[in-house]
Amino acid sequence: MKSTKLFSTKFGLMAIVCITMLHVNTKAQYHYNNLVWQDEFNCEGNIPDSTKWSYDNGNGCPNLCGWGNNELQYYTTSRQENAHIKGGRLVIEARKESFENYNYTSARMVTKNKGDWKYGRVEVSAKIPTGRGIWPAIWMLPTKWEYGSWPHSGEIDIMENVGYWPDSLFGTVHTGAYNGMINTQKGQSINIKELHKEFHIYTMEWTEEEISFWVDGKRYHTFKNEHKNSEAWPFDKEFHLIMNVAVGGNWGGKFGVDDNIFPQRLEVDYVRVYQ
Repeated sequence: MKSTKLFSTKFGLMAIVCITMLHVNTKAQYHYNNLVWQDEFNCEGNIPDSTKWSYDNGNGCPNLCGWGNNELQYYTTSRQENAHIKGGRLVIEARKESFENYNYTSARMVTKNKGDWKYGRVEVSAKIPTGRGIWPAIWMLPTKWEYGSWPHSGEIDIMENVGYWPDSLFGTVHTGAYNGMINTQKGQSINIKELHKEFHIYTMEWTEEEISFWVDGKRYHTFKNEHKNSEAWPFDKEFHLIMNVAVGGNWGGKFGVDDNIFPQRLEVDYVRVYQ
């Protein structure tokens, strides 16, 4: 079933694309099974392991206000209210509160220079937040930007969701040739009822030939290497992982923000990387 939906990139304006809503029954047959990096979040009550995670701080101003998407939150650093471990799970919490002249807080956690990979499988078990104005994401950016600024060095969105569209998740690739600024990004959406009520396993596998996206062991999108140039395939460099909950923004805030939903939490049971 095809329909026209609203879509965006974290660094660009909203675009309108044709998204295919489907379920693909391809069972998991992964290329990579050697565990090389993991976090099981077993340090109860603590902030996340600083040897594995850092934080993007602030609102992205002055250069990328709202992180390039007009997002409303202020991302804090090592603040337990926004990122902590409870019950063997990482909790990234978006809150309605005044902080540094902003009305919302959250956390954007990154593995840059602590977990950087070229090719492999990233697997994240998570339960996402919900509500109008919430925009959770598990995604990857290049560590060194060797092909230039966004989108030329690429972006891999393992899982995105917008709260006003609670049953849909997106797996997407952005490059110089294929990106949301010019309405050519390569993405698929899969529909899962009451997505926010249960943990699901979000997986991305990246080889020299393709990037594939999976949920609960079923593949729903594949982006192929066309062997043209870096504008079509910049994915031969190291990337790092990012996990965050944004508030508002060009996509997440399309229909405003419901202040009655807060706090909202992205809960992560584990992150595992295989090569």
